[in-house]
Amino acid sequence: MAVTADEYPLRLLRRVLPDWLTREGALIDQDIREGKFQRSLAVIAAISSVFSGWEVTSEHYRGSYSQRIMYSPLVLSGALAVAGIGGAVNRKLARTVMPLVSLVTMLDGVIGFFFHIRGIKRKPGGWRIPIFNIVMGPPLFAPLLFALSGYLGVIASLLRREDAPTNPLPAMLTRDRHPGWLDFLPAPLAKSGRAFEHQAREGMLQRHLAAATAISAFLSCAEALYSHYRNNFRYWYEWTPIALGPILMAGGFGAVASRRVARTLLPIASLLAMLDGAAGSFFHVRGVLRRPGGLTMPVYNWVYGPPIFAPLLFAASGFLGLLASLLRRSQS
Repeated sequence: MAVTADEYPLRLLRRVLPDWLTREGALIDQDIREGKFQRSLAVIAAISSVFSGWEVTSEHYRGSYSQRIMYSPLVLSGALAVAGIGGAVNRKLARTVMPLVSLVTMLDGVIGFFFHIRGIKRKPGGWRIPIFNIVMGPPLFAPLLFALSGYLGVIASLLRREDAPTNPLPAMLTRDRHPGWLDFLPAPLAKSGRAFEHQAREGMLQRHLAAATAISAFLSCAEALYSHYRNNFRYWYEWTPIALGPILMAGGFGAVASRRVARTLLPIASLLAMLDGAAGSFFHVRGVLRRPGGLTMPVYNWVYGPPIFAPLLFAASGFLGLLASLLRRSQS
């Protein structure tokens, strides 16, 4: 009998994992395919917010917080962490507070992106010497990666909880009514938002998250490129995110067009990105410890050493891709 594209991941699990782990994997796969992972994604959004907020704090400390808006991601990362944990514990918070904080976080990331563009423009030579000023100026795409935590929070707010019934009732007949903030949008946007929410609640977001994976992979790869360029690619493994980024992008964009790519190349590339991000974080911690003073000067070396959690943002792109590979497509 022919094996369908949707069966590839479970076939692989059966070959390499014990039976009990395979069963757990199958249950998780089923919940994700049905859009029932609100609590889990809310916690992940909170953790992602802490990591990205930590990195922004150190980057803006280097800039001496010269503008008041530089404090906004520091405040919002903490707010989103609290909102994410609250959304995991309380259904109402997940449908009200968490999406609002997440949307503000995404907006802050977009605004920060334009401020970083302006910061590069204000450096000597501005955009006339783009390579030097992008490498030595404010990290161009870092604010958009900060917005990724908000994106995860918005998606989580639209999902169903893990204890929801298998066959979802209409939202008006359940406690999970559509978020109230949709009612404040213009009618066409509100209608599109409710349609998108319906797809999210039934796990039919594969194409959407695959495209988000590709975009996130590009942003992370670009950040790694000019960050490691500053170090003149001193170690060979600094090339690994540069090599894996395009593969993950190909898997993401390919998954938008092809179900088979979504269930084969995308999860493989995503797992490699997650492993590479975890390994990169280890190397960055080691780099901090190897700086003069090591742990005797923790704050200084944390601020001016390699960014400890930056590789985990690349791993977050891989997580998005893995999640996309487990979801259903809108026409199924």
